[in-house]
Amino acid sequence: MEAEGLITMLRGKLENEASLAKFTSWKVGGVADILFRPVDLEDIREFLSTLENEIPITWLGRGTNVLIRDGGIRGVVILLHGSLDKIKLQDKYTIRAEVGASCAKLARFCADQDLLGAEFLAGIPGTIGGALAMNSGAYDSETWDYVISAETVDRSGQLHIRSAADLNVGYRTVEGLRDEWFVAATFKFKQGDGAHARERIRELLDKRNASQPVGNQSCGSVFRNPHNEYAARLIDKCNLKGITIGGAQVSTKHANFIINLGNASAKDIEDLIIKVRETIENECGVSLVPEVRIIGEAA
Repeated sequence: MEAEGLITMLRGKLENEASLAKFTSWKVGGVADILFRPVDLEDIREFLSTLENEIPITWLGRGTNVLIRDGGIRGVVILLHGSLDKIKLQDKYTIRAEVGASCAKLARFCADQDLLGAEFLAGIPGTIGGALAMNSGAYDSETWDYVISAETVDRSGQLHIRSAADLNVGYRTVEGLRDEWFVAATFKFKQGDGAHARERIRELLDKRNASQPVGNQSCGSVFRNPHNEYAARLIDKCNLKGITIGGAQVSTKHANFIINLGNASAKDIEDLIIKVRETIENECGVSLVPEVRIIGEAA
């Protein structure tokens, strides 16, 4: 499959055998058979309409909650970083945000509009698309607590409107879409004091910076928190902080983070994830579920 065979009226950039490592926060991963960097939603719809049904499609935002294996991704990767990032005030309570916009951008936008509730998003390093797909959350708030409706696109390029009632939304999971992908969502927040919202954002970011290895190459939290427990506490309890496999290390600052020391492969990171899971299972009887998505093929 070659990119040249897919070009029609596209305005975005198509690339064969494109390295994906630079588009992930761990800075690891293989190549995509074809990488498409669209200009806007219409560009995406045009592109999707050219694809045959058997071609796999993977969507990638800022690559902050994903581990791409060293063998890369077959088919097409649609990279939204730098596109589909518009945020618009619909009325005094509701905001429409495209999925390429960062969560932090939405938090700041809401504060500037004197809207309260989005502050927690400032500490989530990914995009709105990722937040919708996994119901991202922090500090007792979750993305879908505020979603009125989401817009999706299917393989043929057709648009659809989905509500939470159309989907199975749970803790760090959103299920029910088949060959459809989020492209935007409408959120509803409460009116309030924007200065208070900005102060709350500063407080949350200070708390995050103090407790997490900000500045290191990581994906954020690797594991979901078990019921009535914290993954980081279990990992710390089993003396796993600081253990390494190759160039991957369990952070000494926050046990639910795995960092790339600079020379890690995706396999190093995945092997460390497996090591942590096996240890917690054996010593604590708890099965940790990865929050990070592991995709692609082994080298």
